[in-house]
Amino acid sequence: MVYLPTILFALGEGAVIPLIPVIAANMGADVASAALVASALVVGQLCGNLPAGWAVARIGERFTMVIAGVISIGAVVAMVLAPVLAAFAASVFLLGFCAAAFGLARHSFMTTRVPVAFRARALSLLGGSFRLGVFVGPFVTAALLQVFDEHAAIWFFLVCLIVMVILVLFGPDPEKTTPPAASNSTLSEDTGEVVTGSIPTLERAGIFRTMWQHRGVLGRLGLAAASLSAVRSARQVVLPLWGVSLGLDAQTIALVVGVSGAIDFALFYASGQVMDRFGRLWAAMPAMVLMGAGFLALAFTHDGDSAVLWFGMLAAVLGVGNGLSSGILLTLGADTAPKQAPAAFLGSWRTLTDAGGAVAPLIVSGVTAIASLSVASGVIGVVGLIGALGFIRWIPRFSPRPDR
Repeated sequence: MVYLPTILFALGEGAVIPLIPVIAANMGADVASAALVASALVVGQLCGNLPAGWAVARIGERFTMVIAGVISIGAVVAMVLAPVLAAFAASVFLLGFCAAAFGLARHSFMTTRVPVAFRARALSLLGGSFRLGVFVGPFVTAALLQVFDEHAAIWFFLVCLIVMVILVLFGPDPEKTTPPAASNSTLSEDTGEVVTGSIPTLERAGIFRTMWQHRGVLGRLGLAAASLSAVRSARQVVLPLWGVSLGLDAQTIALVVGVSGAIDFALFYASGQVMDRFGRLWAAMPAMVLMGAGFLALAFTHDGDSAVLWFGMLAAVLGVGNGLSSGILLTLGADTAPKQAPAAFLGSWRTLTDAGGAVAPLIVSGVTAIASLSVASGVIGVVGLIGALGFIRWIPRFSPRPDR
């Protein structure tokens, strides 16, 4: 009941994500406009985090997930029936809004109930549940495209959502069957010292007051985390758009994205092991360096003779980098969450990190419109390398090694 609903949601979303730019292009959007439509998903997540933090604190994780699932069903139906591009973009936005509520509910649950000694592994498993969907979803899409049109993947997402809502609504409630951890550690955003104590499930502090109280960690480590989210989000947009710009068909694009997701998924638990044994920095920094270098290299391959080969190879490199970072944003958020108010803080943390994810596709769209997709890829690569420097500076202060 902890991981299966997450897998169902991620499986359907993973099947749809590679096709959002393709469907937008089929509805008349150019490459830059298709990137803008794809960005509606992460913009919706950005806008949904603060309301989700409020909902989880007051009605609990279970009912927040059910309500988000029901609204997501309506959004998926609207995606299929959308008569114009604007309506399709609005449906994608609403889906992202609901995904934020779903993700924060699970993040809050794990923060309050998992001891710090193996927190990273547990949260990497949660991140791996999302990655399983990103891995399997594109292959499901490729199989469906053999028989049906691109809307078949959206109907597949609808089925996953219905099963997920039924499971959460009628299955055992983990909030009642799993007690809070006896001792969890959080970190002072000013000193970086570990503070030990139990974390209550509910919080009553205001969202914006919590953001102000913890502005130190949010404005430092949070910005570095936002850069990682930006690079991850750009990967989901740039790879399908790169395939479209090379003239590849939807099935080939889905397969390339799926292979990248397979590599990503294969490394998720290794990331948790590294973080719990050696510290968070040893997962975050290599991931950012790999993804930043991968985007920079991709920027120089578009017009070459082996552009398609380089596309596949560098998609794999980006998959390795993303896999090494599995669970890092969830873990850093849990590490720095105050024991008195986890839900409000996590809402603020996820708003900041998702802001990076929302800005990245907008950057890709804007730079592509002004210059080219290659230049946009290079810009994202620079963001990744700057983010690596931020992690080197702030992780040792706010999230030291667990044995320290």
